[in-house]
Amino acid sequence: MVAVRKKFYPPPCRLKSFSIALSHWVIYGRHLFPNGSMKQSNFKLILVCSLIGFSLFMFLFQYMAFHDLRDTFYYMMQDIAFLPLQVLLVTLVLERILGTKEKQERLNKQNMVIGVFFSQIGVGLLRLFSSWDPNLKNNPGNLLIQKSCTDSDFKELHAMFSNYKSGIIPQAIDCDVLKETLVGNKGFLVGLLENQNLLEHEQFTDLLWATFHLLEEMMYRKDFSRIPESDKNHCVIDINRAYSLLICQWIKYMQHLQKNYPYLFSLAMRTNPFDVNARITVE
Repeated sequence: MVAVRKKFYPPPCRLKSFSIALSHWVIYGRHLFPNGSMKQSNFKLILVCSLIGFSLFMFLFQYMAFHDLRDTFYYMMQDIAFLPLQVLLVTLVLERILGTKEKQERLNKQNMVIGVFFSQIGVGLLRLFSSWDPNLKNNPGNLLIQKSCTDSDFKELHAMFSNYKSGIIPQAIDCDVLKETLVGNKGFLVGLLENQNLLEHEQFTDLLWATFHLLEEMMYRKDFSRIPESDKNHCVIDINRAYSLLICQWIKYMQHLQKNYPYLFSLAMRTNPFDVNARITVE
């Protein structure tokens, strides 16, 4: 009886898991370097050469091991037939997972910077502006945020103050105090404007521009006792612009602290700029 030599047929999807893992590594490697950097260009060149070389090596190795071009090309065409599905899986699933993770990391960095902003100057400005605002000075209302506030409460509160019109009048503002506060933090504000992590945070960027514009308006005026009433009205407009954006951003920041950092939220409640009875001591 003549023994029949069995041909070796690799499973059709023998490289599927490897190709998906390789695609995952390619995407991750692409995110390691900023766009347009020299390191990213070198990474792409090395990646292309490595992948082409690896494909040629595997092709030659398979041919030398089995000496069967027909089966080699058969499975090669089968892999190419499934290539669109692999691309679909990588681009729509893995890319989205990595994108979501990166977005969350950027959001955490942005909230960290926003927290520094409110600690350094934001809370002080809110306390100053609200002391000039008769609408909130004696009746802060919902801005006295408590631990029991829900996401819907924060959402309603943000909608309520998104187009807030204050009751600040020119006679109530103290431009000298405002100028001293802003000019003393000029370097800090410039540093925030240079922070790349804030470029995608449109609302906070608008707040920074409004605050920096108010700084410039105050800085270029030397003697506030001699400015006309029309100029004071102009200053009130700039103050209201920054004031409204400050309130909205502060509400979102308080919601972030309540969700993720209870100990920071506790401190923020005890230093609430709208609560005239707020005390730092825990009672």
